[in-house]
Amino acid sequence: MAIANQRMAGYGFLRELYQDGYFPDRLVDRARAVLVGLCERIEAERPADLAALYVLTHAATEEFNALEAAFEAAGSEIETTAREEIAEDFWAVAAAYGFTEADVEELIAPRDW
Repeated sequence: MAIANQRMAGYGFLRELYQDGYFPDRLVDRARAVLVGLCERIEAERPADLAALYVLTHAATEEFNALEAAFEAAGSEIETTAREEIAEDFWAVAAAYGFTEADVEELIAPRDW
């Protein structure tokens, strides 16, 4: 399924991570897929409120948690630069779908990184 939201369809997810050789592109691709999947789920499920949105973002955050081991195995990690970039992208997704009042820390509350 392609992202219908025009703002997100052309959005450069994880741009800084792709520009930094510390983060393997193949793993950033997997992380990007999590964010694209989040957009697709929001479009399919149309959360009615923040609580419903947070259920979706928490599931996506858990997917990022699972990627941490792969980053570590590749000699990388989800560190400060990555954490900030990921959090910004989660907030951009929330805002693009009309949830501008979303709390960025709550969007990614179950994070291990």
